[in-house]
Amino acid sequence: MNRVTDTKLYDLLGVKPNASEVEIKKAYRKLAKQYHPDKNPDPDMAEKFKDISFAHEVLTNDEKRSIYDRYGERGLREGMGGGMDDIFSHIFGGGGGGGGLFSHFGFSDFGGGRHRRQPRRGENVMHMLKVTLEDLYNGKTSKLRLNKNVICSSCKGAGGKANAVQTCHACRGSGTKISLVQIGPGMVQQTQRMCPECHGEGEIIDPKHSCKKCKGKKVVEEGKILEVQVEKGMRDEQRVTFRGEGDQQPGIEPGDVIIVLKQVEHDKFTRRGDHLSMKLKVSLVEALCGFQIPIKHLDGRELLLTSPPGKVITPGSVKLVPGEGMPMRRNPMEKGDLAVAFDIEFPINKSLLNALPELEKLLPPSEEKVSYNEEDVEKVHLMDEEHIHKEDPSSRREAYEEDRDDDDDHPGAGQGMQCATH
Repeated sequence: MNRVTDTKLYDLLGVKPNASEVEIKKAYRKLAKQYHPDKNPDPDMAEKFKDISFAHEVLTNDEKRSIYDRYGERGLREGMGGGMDDIFSHIFGGGGGGGGLFSHFGFSDFGGGRHRRQPRRGENVMHMLKVTLEDLYNGKTSKLRLNKNVICSSCKGAGGKANAVQTCHACRGSGTKISLVQIGPGMVQQTQRMCPECHGEGEIIDPKHSCKKCKGKKVVEEGKILEVQVEKGMRDEQRVTFRGEGDQQPGIEPGDVIIVLKQVEHDKFTRRGDHLSMKLKVSLVEALCGFQIPIKHLDGRELLLTSPPGKVITPGSVKLVPGEGMPMRRNPMEKGDLAVAFDIEFPINKSLLNALPELEKLLPPSEEKVSYNEEDVEKVHLMDEEHIHKEDPSSRREAYEEDRDDDDDHPGAGQGMQCATH
């Protein structure tokens, strides 16, 4: 066993420094019955019970007891061996000004030494900013007005005059209250909750002397305009962070304001990473004989899409326009590609029937048809799908759609249907 440098916790329980865990627990149960708040409503007895409960907590834990035996009060105060400041905070509601065992032992600078606490940090605030695809292509600066809390300039965050702010007597400035609940014979459970008197602030401000500007709240609401720089090539859901622009509060480091870009849908272009895609409908004549079609790009330029005569555009084909996609962020001179998917619009004019012989001469010959005997076949008529949905009862329409879904699972069956309709 380590040489004990401090015996105050052992003295509280009335045991020797070399006492076993069984002896410590036995001594604690005996004292708990004597000083439990249910037995002694005297506030001094309640504080005594808190002290012996803490002594029991430390001395029945091998790691905590080892730290206390080696370093005494200083070890508990500075957290030597790790984590004792968090243990104190969990049990008694935190640091410096706390009462109970800390004042009993004379701990005047809790959190000092090697494990000095970092300042608390406020929560981040997120806002959505709608942007168009043009904004992400060209870049822009958007001004966003926000309301946030700032420390009152009149009282400097004190809430009132010097004599108006007093330490909460209910929680002794810790902002928390400790409740003891008996869960069995000789066994109690400690729970921690926010102090109802000061609402966790640890301080109470006299309304008569509170700050007239903030009315004792220490902060006031103020409008703030942020300039959000949307860079070329930024993407949907990308974030722009403003460090320390969150709500202010005395003793707490402000959080960040995070702007999340939300792209609205474009009526012509679709983004795919650094590339763009679009659909273009052309007539059968244009698909066969060539075309020159102007389109307006995201930066206002007119691009002339061209296809030479004899370069046949087939239905569903996709052509690329290199370097006309989205600019790449951090290097906007480099761009992705623009993909154009073609949709061929076939003529429906019945006057073409008179020109069919001439078209058959101009178009490539069709494949040789399979011969058949007219007496052995039954002639059927093909109908448009829209006509089937309109004329058939709902039960037949549902059955038709189910059959079509089954065909999707069997590529061969789907291709057979497609061939039959051509």
